[in-house]
Amino acid sequence: MAIKLDTVITALRQVREPATGKDLMSLGQIRDLKIEGDGISMRLVLRDPGDPAQAALEQGVKDALMQVGATEVRVRVESAAPHAGASRGRAHREKHGVPGVQHIIAVSSGKGGVGKSTVSANLATALAKIGVRVGLLDCDVYGPNIPTMMGVDEPPQGRADEARGEMMLPPENHGVKVMSMGLLTKGDQPVIWRGPMLHSVVSQFLIKVDWGRLDYLIVDMPPGTGDVQISLTQLVPLSGAIVVTTPQEVSAQDVRKAILMFEKVGVPILGVVENMSFFIPPDAPKNEPEKKYRIFGEGAGTLLSEKFRIPLLAQLPIEMGVCEAGDSGTPIVARAPESAVARAFLDLARAVSHQVGASQAAEIEIGKF
Repeated sequence: MAIKLDTVITALRQVREPATGKDLMSLGQIRDLKIEGDGISMRLVLRDPGDPAQAALEQGVKDALMQVGATEVRVRVESAAPHAGASRGRAHREKHGVPGVQHIIAVSSGKGGVGKSTVSANLATALAKIGVRVGLLDCDVYGPNIPTMMGVDEPPQGRADEARGEMMLPPENHGVKVMSMGLLTKGDQPVIWRGPMLHSVVSQFLIKVDWGRLDYLIVDMPPGTGDVQISLTQLVPLSGAIVVTTPQEVSAQDVRKAILMFEKVGVPILGVVENMSFFIPPDAPKNEPEKKYRIFGEGAGTLLSEKFRIPLLAQLPIEMGVCEAGDSGTPIVARAPESAVARAFLDLARAVSHQVGASQAAEIEIGKF
């Protein structure tokens, strides 16, 4: 019987890099992981294989996998060039990234209906409010809701560029540059495409849109772990992914798949956002500020955080104004900045910025892969 992927991931999370104390999966040192029956193969990237503490990681990996039933573990050790991390990371972004964009962050969940687009729109708006340059790319080609939520309906303008040819200029609202298939199709016209077309449009949105200089490009992902997710991870280096869940187990089941998918392709998870965590009645007595109704249950965000050892970035309350704001084209962060949920989104923006910075610091610390 084949060993399950999540069992292998859990085992590898127990092996920690000595310089940082972080696990090898989170640091991206495990690559090309393959499971064939009860045999496992992989590449292990070490900053200095000649260092005994680093060399011991190979045996640590083998021991961890043997304990979960692997009968054969093949590890190919590779060396990261000394002092190559930051420079290699920058070169990789310049060569394969989006010109002018410093960080690309995916907002995903593995399922629909958890509020990814609401989180994406308000996170982008909150980042703009705290003073960073931000863009929002709607990669949900079949159900593009971002234009409505951001109050953008004009199609992108064209601009000729000598080096890159004809480029699209994304419209902007609430301090956020926006691109979506919803800006290129009319009304309720559906998009009926197979995988290759999806890959093409994601590529066009990344390399044929003139985003200018951005600190963050937030990418609102479609449900699932399919074509668009694969295309995005193949086309550009992601600074990380944020996974969105509701408090119920049904939501967490699909989010776990999304986390494992990102880990398998080497994308760090910045943290989990639990949306629709609780409801506080607007007419609740002011002397009962903690009167909360957990309509969708509770605990999924905390359990995901503990299982995968990732931060719980936010627990967002349910407020009636969120839907009204999204339908009106003004995210709640812009429409009612003093509301509890708007403050939570602003805290989320600060937490995401902190996590991206911490991830970069760890990359530099371990030898800059």
